[in-house]
Amino acid sequence: MTAVDVHQHLWPEAFVSALSARTAPPFLRGSTVVLGEGEFELDLREHELDRRLAALDRDGTELAVVSLQTTIGLDRVSPDERAELVAIWEEGTRKLVAAAGGRLAALSAGGSLDGFVGAAVGSGSLADLDALAPLLDELVRRGAFLFVHPSGGPVEGRPPWWSAVAVYPAQMQAAYMNWLAGGQERWESLPVVFAILAGGAPFQLERLATRGVDVRSTLHANVYLDTASYGRRALELCIETFGVAQLVYGSDIPVADPAPTLRAVLGFGESVAHMIRDANPMRLLS
Repeated sequence: MTAVDVHQHLWPEAFVSALSARTAPPFLRGSTVVLGEGEFELDLREHELDRRLAALDRDGTELAVVSLQTTIGLDRVSPDERAELVAIWEEGTRKLVAAAGGRLAALSAGGSLDGFVGAAVGSGSLADLDALAPLLDELVRRGAFLFVHPSGGPVEGRPPWWSAVAVYPAQMQAAYMNWLAGGQERWESLPVVFAILAGGAPFQLERLATRGVDVRSTLHANVYLDTASYGRRALELCIETFGVAQLVYGSDIPVADPAPTLRAVLGFGESVAHMIRDANPMRLLS
């Protein structure tokens, strides 16, 4: 069994240094991550390779797919500055993947696809599929996959949990519906993974049916939902809706504690856990 985690974030040391050096706008103050939606404490040691490999061993995971979370808000800087930060992240990540002895694979953050198994984009980018088309066409050509992550954004006057619980799921639902409406038929051979169960999009299919949509069209073999942050009740509903073949295990390490989701996945039994952690994600990587 090759247990795979498709949703981890990893910051190379050079990228951490680049973020720390920027003050206008700030991204990192010491161990405090400064996002548009608020400030959050982060143990930067969790991004060190030895710590990450130890976490994989702890969770019984053979391979992690790492990406740069789009919620960091690189759109707060100019396009040239963003390209510079992305290049630093991608160069450093290639080195970490090479040093990890086959335990890591990575998704491009929007720069070159060379050395990456696919690309990660923010949920908002699926609102304009024509603009995204060159990347999607290239992913199809390379046999790579697309990972869709919440975009995030400014939130004022709300509790610290607001973005993660209210904003991110809404963004992911919109991205999923954009894909159903305009992307799925156009790029039917492209595997697409939607983070956090596409914001609970399967919960909305009955409502979608009341608007005259044949929801059987949503049961596409190349559309996957990542389990990050969810437990047994949500996963059961997804399995009842889509079947187990459309779920892939994701942890959101180091942002989230993977233990509750991992316990839920393992609790379904060996055959289901094998599909979610091994067979399904390996289809993305083969």
